[in-house]
Amino acid sequence: MEKSVVAFAPGRAELLGNHTDYNEGLVLAVAIDLGITVRAEKIDADVIEVISETNTREVSVSAKNLQRLEEEPWANYPIGVIKSLREAGFEIGGVQLRVSSNLPVGSGLSSSAAFEVATAVAALELFDFRVEPMVLAQLCQKAENEFVGVRCGLLDQASSVFGKEDEVILLDFRATTARTVPLSPNVALLLVDSGVPHQLTGGEYNERRTQCQAAAEALGVKALRDTTSEVVSSSSLDSLIRARALHITGENERVLAGVVALESGQMQKFGQLMFQSHESSKLNFQNSTAFLDALVQIAATIQGVLGARLTGGGFGGSTIWLVEKNKAPEILRRVSEAYHLKTGATCRALITKASQGARLVEENRSNRDR
Repeated sequence: MEKSVVAFAPGRAELLGNHTDYNEGLVLAVAIDLGITVRAEKIDADVIEVISETNTREVSVSAKNLQRLEEEPWANYPIGVIKSLREAGFEIGGVQLRVSSNLPVGSGLSSSAAFEVATAVAALELFDFRVEPMVLAQLCQKAENEFVGVRCGLLDQASSVFGKEDEVILLDFRATTARTVPLSPNVALLLVDSGVPHQLTGGEYNERRTQCQAAAEALGVKALRDTTSEVVSSSSLDSLIRARALHITGENERVLAGVVALESGQMQKFGQLMFQSHESSKLNFQNSTAFLDALVQIAATIQGVLGARLTGGGFGGSTIWLVEKNKAPEILRRVSEAYHLKTGATCRALITKASQGARLVEENRSNRDR
C-alpha cells in the first residue's frame, strides 16, 4: 500500500497587532481549535490532484508546469505551496491532496494559510523532508504572495505553525521569531463571525500596504516599526497616511502593553487594549465594517466581556472576544439576538481556545522503517 499522511493546520485569531506583520512589527495571536485537514497520498503520475470534500470540487494539473488556475482559484493555495517547496529544492513528486475544513470560509480566520500549512506539512512528511518551522511558514507565505497574488505578511502562516495549547504567540516580524505567553485559565475566546465574508484580494489590503510604505518613506525610516505614535502625531504627513501610520505604531505599542498584561494576569487591561485596537482599525485604518463595529459595540455592553475587536485583515469577517470563562455560554446565547436586533443580520458565534499548531494527525508508515 502506498504511504499516505494526514496533516491538520489550525486557523488563527490575532488578539492584538493588526496589519503590523508586513511593517516588521509585533503581533499577539492564537491558533484556534478549528482548521483544515489535508490527506496526502503519492501517485505514480507526475500530477498534482486536489480534491476538496468541503466544496466538492477537484482539479488535476501537471506538476511540470504549475500555473495559476483562473477557473478554480481555491486550488491555487495548495498548488502554490507545492511549487514553492519544489523551487526550494524539496523534490515533491506526484501527489493527491484530499482536503476538508471545519473553518468557516471568509470569516477572516485565515483558512487560506491553514490550507497552505497543512499541505506543506503533509507533502514534506510524505516525501520524507524536514524543515525548520519558521522556514515552513515562509515557504507558505511565498506561495500566497507569488502564486496566489496576495501580498500578505507572515502572520497567518506563522500563527498556524507556532500555536500552543492555552498560550498566546508573540510574533516579531523583524527578528522573525515566535515565543509564547500563557493565557489566563479564567478566560475564554469567542469568535463572532459578522456573516459578511472578508475578501482580501479586492485591493484594499494591497492599498493599505502601499500607504504604510509611503508613511515609512516620508518619515525616513525602514519600516513603521522604527517610529512611535508620538513621532507620527507630530509629523507633517498627509492626514490619510498619518492615520494609517498611527494605526500601525499604536498596534505595536498595544502588543508590548498586552504582553505585560498577559504576564501579570491583568485580563481586564488586556481587554481594554483590544477595544482600543478596534477603535483604531475603525478610525485610522478604516478596515472595519458597520457589521464588525456593531459586534464590538454589543460586546462592550455585555457583562463578562473583557475586550473585543476585529480579527484578521478586516473588510468583513470575524471579531474575537475575550470573555470570563464561566460566563462564556451565557454571553454566547446573548450575542446573536442582540446582533440581529441591531443590524437585521445573522452572526455565527462559537467558543474557541488557544490551541496546538500544525501537526500530523494520522500516519501510515508501512512502506518505510524509522
